[in-house]
Amino acid sequence: MLDLDASLGERLGMEKIIEEALSGHVGETGGLITGLRHVQERCGFVPGETVRIAAELFNISQAEVRGVISFYADFRDAKPGQHHVRLCVAEACQSVGARAIEADLQDRFAVKMGETDAAEFITIEPVYCLGLCSCAPAAEVDGKLIARVDGQRIADEVSS
Repeated sequence: MLDLDASLGERLGMEKIIEEALSGHVGETGGLITGLRHVQERCGFVPGETVRIAAELFNISQAEVRGVISFYADFRDAKPGQHHVRLCVAEACQSVGARAIEADLQDRFAVKMGETDAAEFITIEPVYCLGLCSCAPAAEVDGKLIARVDGQRIADEVSS
């Protein structure tokens, strides 16, 4: 019974965090997106209960909230690993080896693209442009942009 009470308490605590992150943006232009970003900053991802809470606060349907979350690639629906790698797989980066880097990272960290490893150490996600096309391939490691990247350089960033 205590586990259920603890789980309920955690859920209610999470709902309070979500509501606080969203409520200050109701009525603002672009408020839903800003609020969702604040939820992700506070929680590390956008928990499922955010959809219901946001729909109620912004007086829109849950489908509309889901549409916004799924449209923007920056929103995550699961907690990322301790290290977050975003590898550009757009054409400019592919043309200079991004797919080989992707294969290297999957082998090196035993995690598939778009997933987090079992130890929750690293999450590797594909993105379709980081704005570094002229110095591709590009990646973002824990929020730091890296140009002319390779698998070793990513591994070095993650281990430092």
